[in-house]
Amino acid sequence: MQASFMTDKEIMDDILSSQKAITGVYNTFSNECTNQCLRDDFLNILREEHNIQSDVFSQMQQRGWYNPPQAQQQMVDQVKTKFQNISSAL
Repeated sequence: MQASFMTDKEIMDDILSSQKAITGVYNTFSNECTNQCLRDDFLNILREEHNIQSDVFSQMQQRGWYNPPQAQQQMVDQVKTKFQNISSAL
């Protein structure tokens, strides 16, 4: 039986995906928590997890393993206008 190993890129992809999932879970927990002390703890953990995700993202970008396309200015302007309209309607 041949052993299969993950490449460094595959490991980093897995870590990045995991961090995205983890931040989603902690975000939900903090949004739905009624105990303020516990909510504050979840928010602190969420910030730490976002920092980890950012570090992994940066490392992958530096290595050329993750390069999301830049948004076109027209798309940025459309989204900005959409949310400004929603905000002003509230």
